[in-house]
Amino acid sequence: MDRARKIRKVFKSKPVIEGAGVLLKRAFGFSQLPLFDPFLLLDDFRSSNPEEYLKGFPWHPHRGIETITYVLDGYVEHADSMGNRGIISGGGVQWMTAGSGIIHEEMPFGNERGEVAGFQLWANLPASEKMSPPRYRDVTSSEIPVLHMDNGVEIRIICGRHGEISGPVTGIAIDPEYLDISLPPGVSYTCAVPGGRKAFAYIIAGKGVFCHKEKPFGFDAEGVSYFDFETSPLLENETLVLFSDGNSLTITTGKNPMRILLISGNPLNEPVAWHGPIVMNTREELRQAFEEFRNGTFVRKI
Repeated sequence: MDRARKIRKVFKSKPVIEGAGVLLKRAFGFSQLPLFDPFLLLDDFRSSNPEEYLKGFPWHPHRGIETITYVLDGYVEHADSMGNRGIISGGGVQWMTAGSGIIHEEMPFGNERGEVAGFQLWANLPASEKMSPPRYRDVTSSEIPVLHMDNGVEIRIICGRHGEISGPVTGIAIDPEYLDISLPPGVSYTCAVPGGRKAFAYIIAGKGVFCHKEKPFGFDAEGVSYFDFETSPLLENETLVLFSDGNSLTITTGKNPMRILLISGNPLNEPVAWHGPIVMNTREELRQAFEEFRNGTFVRKI
């Protein structure tokens, strides 16, 4: 039986400064826990001003999570304590499982016009895998399958399965689905999303309507500030839509095309102890992690 998902809440991304001084937009994180379980944070680092991103994210630790970096344009150079080094370029993805602990750096740099565009998603690891050996997977743009629908909708499948096509990233504990969907003007597209999963869409271009909500104030929304009076049902760039449970959701475009990231995963329903780049289940585990980082035993020998 089809159960259409409804809009649970809408969020406008907000400017924050992270790393060594990178200005980015945060779609959700920290204060929205546990609304997005098993996901922890989504950052949008699109910019045409090198002063906003070139300072990057110098060496820092992670434990207990996975970081998923998706680059649309420009480049992100990375290196880590396991000796890995490389560059994520346009259309590519790095899926890093921090596990028991990794120290890495991520340094964005622009294309020939000085532009960079990308997103970083943090996904939680279950307690049983938080101290697993770290690993990472680099996925180039050419490795990501693209599904072309009859109505002009295009879907890049980074992770998960859509129809008979599976994405290149597999074997993830929360069984995530990560889709990059482009919709032409004047279409209505219904996408299957299995019940029981947390699901959200982040708009990265254009405008559209979700779940047939075509009236102002038809859903709960959190603006950039208390003085954000925008009430249009047409949701646009840098807006995130969190959905209620169900097994499908509908996206409709008007005169403009739209592009979204559609992400879902199985919730963990576990306690979360979170401080900075480390996410564990208890405060004692956090204390131990930071103590190990200070005394040089944070990175385990494999």
